[in-house]
Amino acid sequence: MSKTLSLKDKSVAEINTLLAEKREELRTLRFSAAGARAKDTNGPKKARKVIAQALTELTARKNA
Repeated sequence: MSKTLSLKDKSVAEINTLLAEKREELRTLRFSAAGARAKDTNGPKKARKVIAQALTELTARKNA
């Protein structure tokens, strides 16, 4: 069973740091996949999902 990511109880600064980390992780996954076979083929999908969740939470807080 996977651990769910809860962004509701995090501050905006924490969400922004998470967003920066996941974007950097996605960038490294993209470039490592170009050179050789990736160990985790679902890594980019997972990173994009977390990025989308973080952006959605930031937008919801801005509009509220």
